[in-house]
Amino acid sequence: MDIITKYFPTLSQEQKEQFAALYDLYYDWNSKINVISRKDIENLYLHHVLHSLAIAKYITFKPGTTIMDMGCGGGFPGIPLAIMFPEVKFHLVDSIGKKVRVAGEIAQAIGLKNVQTSHSRAEEIKEKYSFIVSRAVMQLPELVKICRKNVSKEQSNALPNGIICLKGGDMHHETRLFRNSCDIVEISNYFEEEFFKDKKVVYVQI
Repeated sequence: MDIITKYFPTLSQEQKEQFAALYDLYYDWNSKINVISRKDIENLYLHHVLHSLAIAKYITFKPGTTIMDMGCGGGFPGIPLAIMFPEVKFHLVDSIGKKVRVAGEIAQAIGLKNVQTSHSRAEEIKEKYSFIVSRAVMQLPELVKICRKNVSKEQSNALPNGIICLKGGDMHHETRLFRNSCDIVEISNYFEEEFFKDKKVVYVQI
């Protein structure tokens, strides 16, 4: 938990309690359903929670913003972002039912009122959102192709609506189609830990 308050020192007491509750909840669920690598559960806050919150360093979503987490797995980046932005509505979507069930159960257990979950393929989702967020689900061109239809034309944030991904490695090949509408930021600009050395926030304006 300390690593979260290190970078986000102005959290409310409720937010601190919600973040603090995540470890035991994920540890318990992970013993039944493998949503995080068993070896990696000890690194939950660094590798999963803080990594998700790189998006919160990149943009501060305005109240009323709507966001779909595409391929949310057990709830990343959606759940940490929903804790961080309680006035923003999150729709967590995954095609693997047992994983999205964990995300829903954890959101309910920590009292998140701004999260809904769907066991669906992204292609089946018809609603419109301000932003689509995703963590290393698929190659960027494929993600844009699937989710472009879900990006609303109604703007309310400082950043134009689009897709925000957490990615690793060399992004040159994946982003060449979007050169004029793409922004790539090194997460090491926000967080000093070695884990983030080659990790990036990638934004594509739609």
